[in-house]
Amino acid sequence: MKFNKLSQLLLVSSIGLLVATFFSACAITTIDYVFVACSAGSGTSSAGQIETYAVDSQSGALRTVNSPVSSGGVNPIAMAVTADYAHLYAANAGNRSIVHFAISIDGVLTSKDSVTLATTPIAMAVNTAGTYLYVVSCTPVTGTAYPTLSCSGGATLTEYSLSSGVIGSVASAQTLSLYGSYAKYSGDIIVPTGVTVLESNAAVYVSAYDQSVYNPNGVTNTLVNPGWIFGFMVGSGGALTPLANPYEAGIKPTALDATPVNTYLYVTDYAANQLIAYAILDGGSSLSFLTSGPFRTGNEPSAVTIDPRGKFIYVTNSLDSSVTPYAITLANGAPSGTVNVTGSPIDSTDTQPVAVVVDAALGRFVYTANYLGNSLSGFRLDPIAGTLKATQASPYPTGANPTAVVTVPHGNHSTQSVTP
Repeated sequence: MKFNKLSQLLLVSSIGLLVATFFSACAITTIDYVFVACSAGSGTSSAGQIETYAVDSQSGALRTVNSPVSSGGVNPIAMAVTADYAHLYAANAGNRSIVHFAISIDGVLTSKDSVTLATTPIAMAVNTAGTYLYVVSCTPVTGTAYPTLSCSGGATLTEYSLSSGVIGSVASAQTLSLYGSYAKYSGDIIVPTGVTVLESNAAVYVSAYDQSVYNPNGVTNTLVNPGWIFGFMVGSGGALTPLANPYEAGIKPTALDATPVNTYLYVTDYAANQLIAYAILDGGSSLSFLTSGPFRTGNEPSAVTIDPRGKFIYVTNSLDSSVTPYAITLANGAPSGTVNVTGSPIDSTDTQPVAVVVDAALGRFVYTANYLGNSLSGFRLDPIAGTLKATQASPYPTGANPTAVVTVPHGNHSTQSVTP
């Protein structure tokens, strides 16, 4: 059968339209960039690097983009990003450095400036105003490294001023030692493990444990509580004022996070397999332990994060290689057992998850950094129930021993807001 030229032209146009439609439907739309801190090779002496992944808007699957960049040191241990997603900070334990990177619209990281600490950084956070960077550090015991780091002293919270992302001078430095009602134990060795800042910028909290008490393989030489939360009010010019007393926090707290509306604080207890919750009172100047807790987790909980709406909590369990979801009961802050009744692991990750994050653009996906798995695990978050389902092709390979993970919205997704 013969076609005239007009018929041929219409046929070719139709085929072209169908092909274009097909490829448009299959096109990958990136909603976030995921950055993971890891090592270029095995061992804690290997150079650190930051790898970049793009998040598919439909499936949550990750694909590698851009080339890895040097973390600026050895053994990267923590990362933080500013609320405008324009700046990223990486802490390197091996050379005690904090390195500032600018984040381009296509996810490329460019090293800008850095500072070197007197002690080894362990965790850090940036306030939502982008004016201060908070770093907790200590002097490590020789031969110990993440994730079994021990300290010989020098536990400190250091507050650096920020200007357009650039790390400035020290605005305040606080020694982390027991005080107030616990002053007689001020000589105990404190090991800081995490730090978080309220969304209101009004207060900073540090999780830590007393090594003089928590010493499973040695001698206990003090009778004080082993786990602690140190709190500080942030005043004019960044002045830090300690709360009246530090707060008891289980046996070995490992990480903490606060709800976006500054109402509740949650802390993981690695040794007791529990999640401890506090109500945040008087603008952050005091904490009140939730008597309905503590709440069961999996074995050796290592990290915690709260979704952008303040509805769900996600806890990584390093020994179980799992992540546990909870729904927050808004009336009283209690993590609801309707998501996970028994506390047993129900969402498997790769081996030894040590960090967890919810995607910043839409709050629809959860990712864990798996230290011994050398990978990221991905999950789709049910926005109604908070439950998780593994994303396509999860887990995703990374460099050696990933320790930290953060997300940054891509393009116009960064303008979308997720209301608590």
